[in-house]
Amino acid sequence: QVQLVESGGGLVQPGGSLRLSCVASGFIFSWYAMSWYRQAPGKERELVASITRASDYTNYADSVKGRFTISRDNAKNTVYLQMNGLKPEDTAVYYCKRDPSYWGQGTQVTVSS
Repeated sequence: QVQLVESGGGLVQPGGSLRLSCVASGFIFSWYAMSWYRQAPGKERELVASITRASDYTNYADSVKGRFTISRDNAKNTVYLQMNGLKPEDTAVYYCKRDPSYWGQGTQVTVSS
């Protein structure tokens, strides 16, 4: 069965960096585009970034452009989200997603001084 396992979240000060990882199993990873979403308390889940199967196209929410970078390693069945210049408003649970509706369990990112 499809499994997505996120890791790398934590507590970081404003301006800091984190790298999230999502390890996939149960399907042929290189056949699918992948995405990162996030959900802050009291808010709807929103798309943060997505990447095509061969990494030839990426897409970002306006709020993270220039600060976050999505990448993938098809040999390791892993998609990454490098987050730099973190802000308190980036605080959320971050989820990895494979279409049509497979989600990981999420990893908490808290940006606070």
